[in-house]
Amino acid sequence: MTVEFTEVGFAPNFIDYGSAWEKQRKVHDAVVAGAAGNTVLLLEHSPVYTAGKRTEDNERPFDGTPVINVDRGGKLTWHGPGQLVMYPIVRLKDAHGIREYVHALEEIIIVTLAEFGVKGERVEGRAGIWLPADAQGPTRKIAAIGIRVHDGVTMHGIAINANNDLAPYTQIIACGITDAGTTTIAAETGNDVTPADLIATLRAATTHLLSPLIVDPTVSRIENETILQGAVRHAEDGALL
Repeated sequence: MTVEFTEVGFAPNFIDYGSAWEKQRKVHDAVVAGAAGNTVLLLEHSPVYTAGKRTEDNERPFDGTPVINVDRGGKLTWHGPGQLVMYPIVRLKDAHGIREYVHALEEIIIVTLAEFGVKGERVEGRAGIWLPADAQGPTRKIAAIGIRVHDGVTMHGIAINANNDLAPYTQIIACGITDAGTTTIAAETGNDVTPADLIATLRAATTHLLSPLIVDPTVSRIENETILQGAVRHAEDGALL
């Protein structure tokens, strides 16, 4: 299954959230209509807090920093320089197969982290990917997941902390979780790993792990048009009433 990757913007050309969200919506409409194939956007955002549908008022920034309310699942999080964001906009074979899709996103993150010497794990009942408590600190989150599926096509996606500043997380209750911290690949390994460094591994893992779950909307549209045209020809020949 072919997936088209588009690198929207990386340091120093960070993408503001509003522009990226508008691009997501336009691509989503095109994929739903069968006018575009499965598309994955890769980027780094300008600093921003975004709040999913389950965000509580007490979880918002303590200093009054503005927050963008978005239509994804999940709670409050931060995006910004040093964090790799991936928005897959793909048509699922099973529009209700959200659990399988999220599992694939988790695996994409785990595979990508492993390439850089970090062992990420799932935690039951918590979204995203985590590192267990150890000598370096308590349980800490290294990647977030927040998605939406509309008309069988996905939006939003994942964010992996590469070498971003962790200070913004001290101003919020990230993802509504009070008993865990946040970390980055750079903090865990001591190496200055940038979002751009992750792209090759992320692309390969995404292509491999999403392919079994998605269909090509442009092929589906062409097949439907072919069937319809065939029916019209048969009708004209008197084969159909």
